[in-house]
Amino acid sequence: DIDHLNLRVQKELVEWLNWLKADIGFDGWRFDFAKGYSADVAKIYIDRSEPSFAVAEIWTSLAYGGDGKPNLNQDQHRQELVNWVDKVGGKGPATTFDFTTKGILNVAVEGELWRLRGTDGKAPGMIGWWPAKAVTFVDNHDTGSTQHMWPFPSDRVMQGYAYILTHPGTPCIFYDHFFDWGLKEEIDRVLSVRTRHGIHNESKLQIIEADADLYLAEIDGKVIVKLGPRYDVGNLIPGGFKVAAHGNDYAVW
Repeated sequence: DIDHLNLRVQKELVEWLNWLKADIGFDGWRFDFAKGYSADVAKIYIDRSEPSFAVAEIWTSLAYGGDGKPNLNQDQHRQELVNWVDKVGGKGPATTFDFTTKGILNVAVEGELWRLRGTDGKAPGMIGWWPAKAVTFVDNHDTGSTQHMWPFPSDRVMQGYAYILTHPGTPCIFYDHFFDWGLKEEIDRVLSVRTRHGIHNESKLQIIEADADLYLAEIDGKVIVKLGPRYDVGNLIPGGFKVAAHGNDYAVW
């Protein structure tokens, strides 16, 4: 165990971080198991090393109902993520992985896409509250891969990417999906839409429809994304939009 309250430990870790920056060329940090030490300590490391980007892994359990599925209201879960960023410094480079969005997406793509519209009409994850500080993802080395601790439904992974790559927040692509699953070209097509239209971490999200079999949203008035098996949605798509990417139960205009 590392005693992060020990001043010598803090000093040596800060020196190491600055060495990684100056000599090796790293410019961002990932704080593993960030709930294992206080945000005040993380603030010390960030303030004294000044990375251009920092992201924390704060993985806690969602609130579940008697049916074993996540409750519609996950405010307490995403509040914990927001609190960490607040304490570290909201104006700085600190962000957190949006585990709230990950957990809701896991279930939503299994025929419960209504979950993707919160009670306030916004996205139900951290991206609905503070998208500039939310790093979205479909799976990572813990949840997917060989550890398989909380995997995304494997046959619906591209629905997950269609969501995070078109929505506000900072999307993160999982190495396994990109290089090992044969999804590189499909992910690239959706990613190119984000890049081409300048979708960014604070883009404006308008949710058009969120039913069991259909999620439809418009981002910045430039991009529309559809998830779900419902096929006939032409009447909901404004004129001038053309399909730019599509696959199993998703499309991007």
